[in-house]
Amino acid sequence: MAKTLIKIDINQSPYENENIHNRWHPDIPMAVSVKPGDDFIVECYEWTGGQIQNNDSAEDVRDVDLTKVHFLSGPIEVEGAEPGDLLEVDIMDIGTLAESQWGFNGFFSKENGGGFLTEHYPEAQKSIWDFNGIYTKSRHIPGVEFAGIIHPGLIGTMPSHEMLKEWNDREKELYDTDPNRVPGLVNLPFAKTAHMGKLQGSEKESAAATAARTVPPRENGGNCDIKDLTKGAKIYFPVYVKGAGLSVGDLHFSQGDGEITFCGAIEMAGWIHLRVNLVKNGMEKYAIKNPIFKPSPLTPNYNDYLIFEGVSVDEQGKQHYLDVQVAYRQAVLNAIEYLKKFGYSGAQAYSLLGCAPIQAHISGVVDVPNACATLWLPTEIFDFDINPGANKPEKNPKDISDLPLAINPPQIKS
Repeated sequence: MAKTLIKIDINQSPYENENIHNRWHPDIPMAVSVKPGDDFIVECYEWTGGQIQNNDSAEDVRDVDLTKVHFLSGPIEVEGAEPGDLLEVDIMDIGTLAESQWGFNGFFSKENGGGFLTEHYPEAQKSIWDFNGIYTKSRHIPGVEFAGIIHPGLIGTMPSHEMLKEWNDREKELYDTDPNRVPGLVNLPFAKTAHMGKLQGSEKESAAATAARTVPPRENGGNCDIKDLTKGAKIYFPVYVKGAGLSVGDLHFSQGDGEITFCGAIEMAGWIHLRVNLVKNGMEKYAIKNPIFKPSPLTPNYNDYLIFEGVSVDEQGKQHYLDVQVAYRQAVLNAIEYLKKFGYSGAQAYSLLGCAPIQAHISGVVDVPNACATLWLPTEIFDFDINPGANKPEKNPKDISDLPLAINPPQIKS
């Protein structure tokens, strides 16, 4: 039996757990140490550290403090790992905590995080999902049930001091192009809410001032939100510091490609069983700059899809040049409008596309001026027929249960 090296208490603040951190910085001490070939288990908080509750109000999503995220388990030292190596990580298994058999999806308000369709859905909303073995369904989105592809949204290695400076310099340069943008272009270092694991005192204060936020994916992996990194997958991470400093968190029960609502998966607390090995000098040997991975042989077996196209023409009719982001947004909006014809609200449809195992494909990037992106929606997750020509369900899903909104005024943060 693999040993659990990092344990959590979901009723305890992650700030009280020294084996947890919420920033990237090479001075954060290693929480635990393993050897190449070892396999082990770590437990993980849900990414906000317990700020979101299992209820029918979205006030917690609206008022969430995003300077605190993500809470990661680690860093894990791999003995013998040196800069330039590749850290080979096998995801052996991954699951939910017995005491926390639910997860959530949410839209952040435009003023506090935003999202892929924030201009269309600027207010905070959320859906709660209950787990039943490998399956999940939501009281807020009737008529669907599907198997989850449980995976870590965030997993990566520690940056070196040189790489950290590179991150901060390039992101500050982007931030300075529009510092007042809402939502913001970049999440800059913010020392006040930094949790630096075992690092304390003046050393903590100094490191926290430049520690990188965990929001974006970077060269070390990080917040890539790849749904296919489920049990059975293998990942090769570049190593930038002695010991590698592997950290993991932001576990998802299920997610569609793109994590389109930003809080866009079914977020959960849980555990992950990993095995590590080293490929010495692997970065140079194989020209690795960003992580690469081999997918799992285990995926939900859906055989029937409706596929929605989008091209590089935005909602206002403006032509863009081979813009894949615009094209995928149009595919998402087209799918939402289609699902609204079967009785879902726009918010229900948007949340569902963030949670269900939809596929996103870049289908064409050479036919100027339009890129073509596609969204693959599995029809078998619905308990009624959603194909063209089908009858609408007898009960209107949005009339049974729509997504909760925030009703009370926002909390005033000190």
